[in-house]
Formats: sequence, C-alpha cells, structure tokens
Amino acid sequence: MHISAQELGVVLSQFNPWWHGQSVVDLPPWRRAAWRELQRWVMKPPAPRAILLSGARQIGKTTLLLQEVNDLLSKGTPASNILYATFDHPLLKLAGIDAVLEAWRQREPKARGPEYLFLDEAQFIRDWGTWIKHQVDFYRQRRIIFTGSAMPLLEAEQESGVGRWHAIRLTTLSFYEYLQIKKLQLPELPAMGNLMELFKQTPRSLLRIQELAKPYVGHFHEYLVRGGFPQTAQVESITEAQRLLREDIIDKVLKRDMTALFGVRRILDLEQTFLYLCMHDGGLLDMPELCSNLEVKRPTAQHFIELLEATHLIYRLQPYGYGKEVLRGRYKIYLADAAISPAVMLKGKGILEDPAALGVATETAVFKHLFARYYSRQVRFTYWRGKKDHEVDLLAEMEGGLVPFEVKYRAQHAGLRELKGLLELCETKQVERAYVVTKSLDDFGVLAAPAGNLATKIMRIPAPLLCYWMGAGEAES
Repeated sequence: MHISAQELGVVLSQFNPWWHGQSVVDLPPWRRAAWRELQRWVMKPPAPRAILLSGARQIGKTTLLLQEVNDLLSKGTPASNILYATFDHPLLKLAGIDAVLEAWRQREPKARGPEYLFLDEAQFIRDWGTWIKHQVDFYRQRRIIFTGSAMPLLEAEQESGVGRWHAIRLTTLSFYEYLQIKKLQLPELPAMGNLMELFKQTPRSLLRIQELAKPYVGHFHEYLVRGGFPQTAQVESITEAQRLLREDIIDKVLKRDMTALFGVRRILDLEQTFLYLCMHDGGLLDMPELCSNLEVKRPTAQHFIELLEATHLIYRLQPYGYGKEVLRGRYKIYLADAAISPAVMLKGKGILEDPAALGVATETAVFKHLFARYYSRQVRFTYWRGKKDHEVDLLAEMEGGLVPFEVKYRAQHAGLRELKGLLELCETKQVERAYVVTKSLDDFGVLAAPAGNLATKIMRIPAPLLCYWMGAGEAES
C-alpha cells in the first residue's frame, strides 16, 4: 500500500509543531534523572553512536524526547533540522522509516548544522537495527535518539548494533522523583553522595535525620501502592491510579505488544504466567510448580518469562557464583514496580495492612532503586544462598568487591539473630560493608559486630531513606 509524501507530511506536521513556529505544549517542568545523561549524549556525544531510551510503557520516554527537542530549539537549533516521529502511529509504521524521512525533507528543507531524529517506539521500524547501523556509519551529521518499550532490541540485534548505540535504561520513578512530581513540601534531608558516607555520621546526626524523615514515611507507603509511573503518580485517587496501571500499561503490553512484536497467540497462558509472577514477587522462580499449576510446558513458560523481561515488566536475578552452580540455580523474580502486584491482584491499599506483602513491595522497590542507580556502572546484581538455606536478598558485585543488602521491613528492630545469612556471607567472602534495610526510622545506624573475627561494617538504614538517597544521587550524577 502506497502512502503519499503529502499524507505523511500532514501527520508529521502534527507531531512537529515547531516547524510552523509553535512550541510543544503540556510538557512538565520536572525532568527525569536520566535527562542529564541523555543531554550529554545529544549535545556532545562521547562517541558517534545513536541513543536508545528503553523502558516500560508510560514511563516517560516520550516526555524526555520532547523536553530535549525544546532544549535544542531554545539553543538555536533550526526547527527544520529536528524530526519527531512515533512508529506507534499506523500510517508511519506502514510507510516505513525511509518514506518518513523523505516526506520530512520534502516539507522541511535541511538547514545548516546537525539533524536530530527522535524516533519513538522504534521496535515497529522494519529491520530497525540494520537501519540504525547504516545511519551511524554513513550519516555522521545525523544524531538519532530512539525509544522502545517492548524490545527484542538489545538481544535480537546485538551483533549488528555493537558500538552503534548507547543504551539509557529508564526504570519507573524513584521515590525521590515521585516526591518532586507531587510537589510536596517536606523537610530537606541531607545529601548523601553514596551510602558509605553513612558510616561517617555521628549518632547525633542520625537522630536529626530521623526527625527530618518522619513526614516521608507515609508518602513512601503511598508510593508503594500508587506506583512509579508518572501518570499514576499524579492521579488523585489510588484506586484510579491502580486501574490505570492495570489497564493502560500492563494490559496493553500483554494483549497488544506481545501479539504485534512477538507473535504471541496464547495470551491467556501469558497472562496467567504473569499473574503467577505477581503472586511470587521477590521470590525464587519454581519452574516445575509454575508449569504444573498453569498446565504449560517448560519451554513455553520459559519463553513467556523471557518476553516479560524484554517488555520491561520483570527483572531476573541469578544466584551468586559462576559456572554450574549458577546454571543449576533458580532465578529470583522482581516486578518492574512495587505497585504492579497490588494493582493486578486488586488489593488497593490492602498491602499496607499486610506486613508480609508490605515487606515484599519494599524489597522490590529497594532492588529497583539500586538497579537504577548502578546499572550504568556495569554492576551485576545477584542473590546469595548459603548453608541451611540461609539467604541474602541482594548482592551488588562492584569493582571494589561484594556489597550485600538484606531487607528486614518489619516492626521489630533488625538484630544479629535474624541476619544469619548475611553474617555467613560476610564471613565467607570477607565483605567490607553490608546494609540491612529496615522499617522503623529509629532502626538506623551501625550494627554492633558479633563476637569473633567478622570485620564487616553493617549499616541499618530505613527503606524510605535508602530509596530517597538512591534516587537523589541518580538525579545528581
């Protein structure tokens, strides 16, 4: 089917109001933490590469693109040298990228200087990887920024894409970003460049932080049930926020993207697999049990889980180690956002009255914040299991060694008795420092070391503070 350049031009002119002297309207004044990295790669790219913004649906990728467009225009970039196109649009998807570029240039002749191509939902471009590779190799005056919410991207085109694009992965809003979007007037917490600075704080300083942080606790719990998607964060009703999360984000991925991109036909089986994962958020994946309960074969279940990871709805963590012990180990599953499970399970604010569910939601949020802060530094996240099924929730494998995180989000203060797995790991691997994520604000400070030769420094830190500082540090880095 042929689509004329004139028809395409009409569509493109609606997406690019700056071509006729208008500005982009309804853009929020706040910016995601990823803005700094995006702008650095757009304005002064360290290498000749395209930029990939990847992340789940409704996470703020399009807003970031349009904010970057506004910034370029404010710095004098000719309007005709900026193209925004979303390949979610049926006409653009059908016409293809080359026809879109031709229609753009017929309507808007090129001015001097670089061209900026902002391509939304690029997974719908036919052979997108080969096309971007060609552009990066032969059109050095074109700077390409593209997004994808359902990407067989990095894996499917890994070989052809090596060195051709820089990936910036967006998670859902951090607790810090959530507070900025809500425009809440709260006492200012002291900045922490990294968690190691906590070990230098005096008991008096920690007491002062506890007092300042009291108003944050209620907002942290609301954040857990409302969700870290910009759209749901700004809806007044939590019930409505969870409905939007369930219908506008999750359902579209499961029922539309999975069919359009991956050819999935057994949507009911896929939905049931995702529901099973929602019921086991933060837990070890028991494939035999999943297959038995859902009556699906192992290869099918495995394929579904890989697709859910490709669409940014889940994370998978391997056990710590190398070789056969990892291959034989079970994955640990985290949902992309702590609010997904309550929304899918129709629990509303009920998890706040359920200590076990609240603990799971907090662990999911903690992992997401650590991942968002450190993924760009090639930090590998795993979990650890030792003797007698002792376990440590999260293990960050950094250049300086192992840094474990154990989540104990419960009313009782965290004591050594409940930390057998952490102590075993620290002694076995000679860990320098470890963190216990707690619930009560007064469960905060260095934990007295047990008798023996353990040299590990263990810091107890309340979850709202950890998530706040991880998000604030990401925004400033």
